[in-house]
Amino acid sequence: MADEPSRQLATFGGGCFWCTEAVFSQVHGVGSVVSGYAGGASDNPTYRQVCSGSTGHAEVIQVEFDPAQVSYQRLLEVFLRTHDPTTPNRQGHDVGTQYRSIVLYHDESQRTTAEQLIKHWNETGVFSAPIVTQVVPYTRFYAAEAEHQSYYEQHPWQPYCFTVISPKLEKFFEAFPEERR
Repeated sequence: MADEPSRQLATFGGGCFWCTEAVFSQVHGVGSVVSGYAGGASDNPTYRQVCSGSTGHAEVIQVEFDPAQVSYQRLLEVFLRTHDPTTPNRQGHDVGTQYRSIVLYHDESQRTTAEQLIKHWNETGVFSAPIVTQVVPYTRFYAAEAEHQSYYEQHPWQPYCFTVISPKLEKFFEAFPEERR
């Protein structure tokens, strides 16, 4: 009997977690995506507390993936290309440190991969401005409340989903057709 494939975790924050979750739910090799909070100081934060900007947490997603199907570097590329990693503490109309661009690495390999990719893309001018994404050690992840999980899937015609998330998905499908489930 074959062993189960090795699963790994990646944790990213690219603004609203509804947007990021919707994109990564479409990536081939991703087993699960959970919206939540990380990078702050308080224990068990709520959505209301994180949205206030008082906890230090960012809205993030935690991705379980199979590295035999999709590499961590490819996940980083999807992450960086489907939000604006050049704007500090802002994604569209969402403003505040809770919407910052952040990679929370789980091991030294992830840290090195993230730092090298960001450095390379900054040096080659992939974006018109420097990438300001924070690369910090993962410490703790708090899953968001149930109503925030699979939000786009449950509410595709809600105005925010239709006007903000749907275009992000289209951008992903166009830029990464080979990664689509």
